[in-house]
Amino acid sequence: MTRDGSSVTMPMSFMTGSIVGKRFYKEVTTRVADDGNGWTVMLDYRTLKTPSKRPLKCPTLSLAMAIAAEWEFQQTDGIRPFTMPLMRLTCTALERVPLTRAKIIEQLMKKFHQDLVFCRSPGDNDWTKGVLEKQVEKIDPLLDWVESEFGYKPVVYSSFFGGQQEDDFVKAIENVLKKMTNCELATVDAMAAAAHSLIIPLAIIRRRLQIEEAIELIRLEEDLQVDRWGLVEGGHDVDIADLQVQISSAAVFLGLSQT
Repeated sequence: MTRDGSSVTMPMSFMTGSIVGKRFYKEVTTRVADDGNGWTVMLDYRTLKTPSKRPLKCPTLSLAMAIAAEWEFQQTDGIRPFTMPLMRLTCTALERVPLTRAKIIEQLMKKFHQDLVFCRSPGDNDWTKGVLEKQVEKIDPLLDWVESEFGYKPVVYSSFFGGQQEDDFVKAIENVLKKMTNCELATVDAMAAAAHSLIIPLAIIRRRLQIEEAIELIRLEEDLQVDRWGLVEGGHDVDIADLQVQISSAAVFLGLSQT
């Protein structure tokens, strides 16, 4: 972390989650950006900057205040980026997405055919049959929404290697991604990585799924395993908490960036 007379610049390691130094500031505030377009965060009298040395300019006061709260929460013994998801998503939307939009979309579409919601248990024994029944109950309504929303009926499959969606369906989803703002694409990319699904993030940002419903779908098979064999403390509970943070923080980030 580097400081000069007027600014504080985050190191690249901020984006990886490692502790980046002790707290050196007393007060965290927000103010209108120098160009009057957006809001910035101040650590005492210094403007907060991204790892690429750009002012951290938020599109809304709500987002700037939320990021300020993340900085206010930091303890004196160390600044912990993993407790600042809104700050990290904002840096992603400001820096990574504008430079690598095409690559991000390409990677999202590369995994689209193996989307979690297209995969079905084979149902060839009592356990997998139970999983299949739960998938039909919980996921089929989402697939009906996909058909209604995008005009194509998804192909479901039980093969470990995935299936193949219709080319026009793939192009329709890709066009949706291309039209997204930087904040929207950063949100979808973060959620998709956590959910192993592109459909679930799209359903969240289009208000078809609530966060709790999305997490239930993502963890459907794992939760059935927990119900059957029990929860492993320090394992399942940590995974659940991490998933909740990743999905919730991305959803909150998008909401705050728009209001």
